[in-house]
Parts: sequence; structure tokens; C-alpha cells
Amino acid sequence: MSWNILATPGTIAGIGAESADFMRKNGCKVTITKPFRAQSAADLQPLLADIQAVYAGPDEFSAELLASPEAAELRIISRWGVGFDRIDVDAATAHGIVVATTPAMLDEAVADYTFALLLGIARRIHTAHASMSAGEWAPQWGHDVHGKTLGIIGCGRIGTAVARRAAGFNLRVLTCDPVPNEAAKKLGVEFVPLESLLAQSDFVSLHAAVTPKTQGLIGEAQLNLMKPDAYLINTGRGALVDEAALARALNEDDIAGAAVDAFVEEPLPKEHPFRTAKNLLLAPHQAAFSNETGRKVSAACAETIVDLMHGIRPKMVLNPEVFDSPKLRVQLQ
Repeated sequence: MSWNILATPGTIAGIGAESADFMRKNGCKVTITKPFRAQSAADLQPLLADIQAVYAGPDEFSAELLASPEAAELRIISRWGVGFDRIDVDAATAHGIVVATTPAMLDEAVADYTFALLLGIARRIHTAHASMSAGEWAPQWGHDVHGKTLGIIGCGRIGTAVARRAAGFNLRVLTCDPVPNEAAKKLGVEFVPLESLLAQSDFVSLHAAVTPKTQGLIGEAQLNLMKPDAYLINTGRGALVDEAALARALNEDDIAGAAVDAFVEEPLPKEHPFRTAKNLLLAPHQAAFSNETGRKVSAACAETIVDLMHGIRPKMVLNPEVFDSPKLRVQLQ
């Protein structure tokens, strides 16, 4: 048995190279797209002909794409990471296509990086480095972190991991989440409405999933509720934020600063208002990019595909109901 696999994330050519070798050793032909970027449905469509599996980045799998003749052979979308807001999971299920992610593997790496960004923007580490690199000696004044209030929007696995780190800085932690979890409660996290969180927090960190209700969750009105010396950190999803409103808030000193690792359009366009915004630390969506985590996630992404190819039900499936569907495109053992 041999499957044709389309791989879109750049990780497969770097830290995930062993995962590509693993799939090839199991008889798969692996085609790697270039340049590495999130693929639109229009970009993907011609690439899917005679493809049985996609080792996927944050690509767009629309209902129209999944119903197209080019996607007729597609059995599984194995997502490198946890975000699936650009995959029409219901449409995939209707066509008998398995959708898998790699949950719980990114949590600690993203939580570490969230705190790195929080500390970096609060203490102006990025501007101090830029100044020193330019041959200057200009110490930067920032804000304390210890003893302040951290607001976490979306307190699932990653949000809770951030809350654990906050304890070491003696931070009071507030969260807004429609489903309070026991792990966060045991850490002493206080569950409050969004407006209260924004008004009280010195740091606001975004970890919510993107849904119709959370799209543009942080806009002009919400930024106006934040303290003028507060910071916003986004290692979640770009679509959670009205980017134009955030750029205005930064340029008008409505908040003290922001650190952003996720964007509505990736790569970030050269003319994007973030490029010239004040008090902004930018990163290229790399919160999960630690060597150890990268290897682990890459291996899991590949193993999910190979398991299904051999008729073994994968462990980390978003739409398990597909296995009871008469339209399932694989035969399980």
C-alpha cells in the first residue's frame, strides 16, 4: 500500500525532516509545497489531484475545495498543530475525510513563548537590542511584571499552562472562558466577564479558539477598556484581533504595547500597519517552534497518516463520527 502525501508546512523540510523520512519508509510518496506558507483553497485545489493525505499547516480546506474533483482521493487532513478554524470539519466528515490535529503537544512550548513575549514587551528587551545593534547606548524604561494582574482570554490547556507560569511572578490571574476548567480553578484563577478582565488586567493574553463569536473579539471598544499602561499578547490566532484597531491604539498610546505572534494574513504583508506601529513586538507565528516540540509534533502528524493508511484508527481525531460513516474513504482493520 502506498499513499501520495502533500506536505505544506515548512517544518517538514527542517525540524520535521525525520517525519518525511518516516512516511517514505512506509511506502508513501511525499510532495512538499514551496514556498512555505498557509495555502488558500484556490492554491490547494490543483495540488490535491491523486493525493490521499495532507500533512497540513494552517491551510484553507473549504467546503467547496473538499467537494471538488481534485479532492476525490483525499482520506485525511493531518494538521501540524492544533488550529482548525480554516478547515470545514463538517464538510470533511460529510465526504468521509478524517481530520486530525496534535493537541496537548504544543501547550508548554506556547506557554513558555507567551511569557517570553510578555517579559520582552514589558521590559522593552526588543527595543534595547535594536538600539545596541545600531551602536547606541540607550537604556529602555519598561514596566514591572511581578505582582501585577494577568488576564487570560481562553483558559484551556495552553491558557492554564500560562497561568501556572504566572504563579512564579506572583501574578493575580483573571480569565474569561465560557467553560471554566477545574485545573485553572485549582491554580486560583478567577473567572470573570471579558469587560472586567480587560479593565483590571496589566497584561492580556489571548488563547481562545476562533469561532464566529470570537472573530475580532478584541476591537476598538475592548482596547478602550484596557489600562493605558497595559499590554496585549497574542500567541493564539490573528483573527481574534481587529488588527487596524490595535495599530491605532498603539500609535495613539491608548495601551502601553503589544506582542503579536499570530496574524489574520500570514506571512504578514509588507505594507501592514503593524510594520510601523509603536511599542509593538512582532514574531512570525513561532510560539510552538522549539526543537523538542517541533520533532514531537512532526512525528505525531506523520504517524497519524501512516496509521490510517494501514487501517489503524488514529488517536487524535477531530471528527471521530466519520468512522461510523458509510462514506469513510478508508477501510479500518
